[in-house]
Amino acid sequence: MHPSSRDAASSVSPEEIARFGALADKWWDPSGPMRPLHAMNELRISWACRHFPLRGRSSRRVRVLDIGCGAGLASEALARAGHDVLGLDASPNGIAAARTHLENHPLPDGSGPLTYRVGSAEELVAENARFDAVVALEIIEHVTDPERFMHMLADLAEPGGIVIVSTMNRTLKSLAIGKIGAEYLLRLLPVGTHEWRKFITPAELGRYGRSAGLSIQAIAGMVPSLTGWKESRNLDVNYIAAFRKS
Repeated sequence: MHPSSRDAASSVSPEEIARFGALADKWWDPSGPMRPLHAMNELRISWACRHFPLRGRSSRRVRVLDIGCGAGLASEALARAGHDVLGLDASPNGIAAARTHLENHPLPDGSGPLTYRVGSAEELVAENARFDAVVALEIIEHVTDPERFMHMLADLAEPGGIVIVSTMNRTLKSLAIGKIGAEYLLRLLPVGTHEWRKFITPAELGRYGRSAGLSIQAIAGMVPSLTGWKESRNLDVNYIAAFRKS
């Protein structure tokens, strides 16, 4: 285990939790403040599921941790894909909204079990919890120490397990599109959602992964199109990566 995983300051930023917690009751509105996540969710989930580890000879139905799950947008999609999902978030408001949505919109037959918990990565690491796949979507750019957070994601994966991370690249293009355009011009996101200096380059993410004992398996850009978001070789703004734990 990374030596700082248990004894360093929390990865949870109170300011970030307060900001996103205040949006919890609007999380599931596809035209609300989380509409970019709604738009890209199908691509994020399908890409992640393709890279989950095999269980047995052919099944990819695995035990998944969705960390920083908010009100459960990705968690529900992962459960609908048949996986056994734990959605974890440090925001009580976010988890309350996730539980309410699940109660009001039961998952269809064939879905995997889905549970939610208020908590942090540190708590699960201390409990020696392990998962076949650990999914951290649009969260690493909001934690206090992304390298240490990557170590905790690795701690929470089974040997041979997969860690999926999606985030935003720190480029001039992402500043123009992901920050200024999305927050100030198009108003796709509330002002202050992102801090551009905390965006993470693919090289940095790869270095954090190697330091944590993870080897990168695949990486792809995510770009909007006329028919929804699509996979791309362009990593300039949004991208997603799959790592394997040795």
